[in-house]
Amino acid sequence: MEKSMFRLDGKIALVTGAATGIGAGIAATLARQGAAVVISDKPGESLAATAESVKRHNDSVMELEMDVCDTDQIRAGIRKLQETLGKVDILVNNAAVNRPAPGLEVTEESWDDHFKANVKGGFFLAQKVAPMMIQQKWGRVIWISSQSGLIGIPGQPVYCSTKGAVIQLVKVLGLEWAKHGITVNSVAPTFVETNMTRKRLQNQEFLRFVLGKIPIGRLATIDEVAAAVAFLASEEASMVNCHALRVDGGWTAW
Repeated sequence: MEKSMFRLDGKIALVTGAATGIGAGIAATLARQGAAVVISDKPGESLAATAESVKRHNDSVMELEMDVCDTDQIRAGIRKLQETLGKVDILVNNAAVNRPAPGLEVTEESWDDHFKANVKGGFFLAQKVAPMMIQQKWGRVIWISSQSGLIGIPGQPVYCSTKGAVIQLVKVLGLEWAKHGITVNSVAPTFVETNMTRKRLQNQEFLRFVLGKIPIGRLATIDEVAAAVAFLASEEASMVNCHALRVDGGWTAW
């Protein structure tokens, strides 16, 4: 019997920022592909809905409170995960913040918050799980970056900076860890309607700007982003490394 492609049976995946939106969709998709999923978000964020969605596909789900902006919580969270499950095969760094503001209005606090959540947290989380992947000679580290790391978008100087940093970080870690059987990649979506973007997309002028930049003529969906993550997590993507996979309908081709 021919083997199904993109299966993740026997793998354990950790997804951050999994309470809602893209993170929740990724968790459910990886479970559907056979992975046991650890869903994580900062304390106070309910993971119940995501856990229920994951369980429709796979009963193996673990909830983990962990704020990626706090390195102590990262250390404690990975220690708990390792004690409970023994390993991590797939890390999806999805947790992020985006508080749009034009360059003249960006505060130092906002700058620091963005880089702490979008770059620093994911880096130190990857640093903590990489030794487990090195030991087993197999691993997948996947960031949710953004088309904003490849182009400029007015009103998002800090967010664009962080996502550009992620895309460069992916290249360097992918070069360093490839010899251990680990690939490091990112998925770079265009706008997806989530809690993070909904208010801006309700502005008709901004929505017209966005849709006018996407040749396909519509927003991306959570499922489309999650499918790209599932591909990069799979054995079939073993030759894809240091790459930003664009799920942007052609925006960045302009």
